[in-house]
Amino acid sequence: MNPRLTFLTAGRVLRQIRGDHRTVGLLLVVPCVLLGLLAWIFDGTPVFDRIGPALLGVFPFVVMFVVTSVATLRERTSGTLERLLAGPLGKADLMFGYALAFGLMAVVQALVATTFAVFVCGLDVAGPVWVLVVVAVLDAVLGTALGLLASAFAHTEFQAVQFMPAFILPQFLLCGLLVARDRLPDVLSAISDVLPLSYAVDAMSAVATSADALGDAATDMLVIAAWILAALVLGSLTLRRRTD
Repeated sequence: MNPRLTFLTAGRVLRQIRGDHRTVGLLLVVPCVLLGLLAWIFDGTPVFDRIGPALLGVFPFVVMFVVTSVATLRERTSGTLERLLAGPLGKADLMFGYALAFGLMAVVQALVATTFAVFVCGLDVAGPVWVLVVVAVLDAVLGTALGLLASAFAHTEFQAVQFMPAFILPQFLLCGLLVARDRLPDVLSAISDVLPLSYAVDAMSAVATSADALGDAATDMLVIAAWILAALVLGSLTLRRRTD
């Protein structure tokens, strides 16, 4: 992997995102709208403080997955990816360049969404807000990495969107947001233990309930980081130059 080519790829992707106002809106506005609706629905109850932190990780995760998978596939179907890879740019340079670009967007997204949730919606967490931001960034980058991985197996943009139920919904159902993971049947609990979103929700829950959030969430954050790296490496190995 060539760091210079990786940074050049990241710069190109960021310029494309900057010129696409709809994508910027989807990345920055949609999570805030969803969190605002949730706070409004449960106004006057403790429910938002209980599930808000977890959803602050889930919403960016989902949005980044959709945007990244579609954007990457569009490059392949348009022939741009094939032209880029015909030169010195390697697959790893491309994958990590995309991850860096969308990772920077994830930082902005996490800052905007967390600020909105805490100072506008009144989300109350026991741990430091900066830890909440760090976990939100990791969750968003995780969505980016899985989106890049999913795009390698799709042939059309519609198929990329169709991968969302396969990649996201099982994790959403088993991550502990709807039912505590220790109350799941044994088989489902075992499956939940290997799904990355489970650790994203656990980390957010630690921030919400523990004053020592960084210590309690450290293991979960390391697992998320390992999933990000594994998805990027696997994605670079399975990435095709073009769609047949």
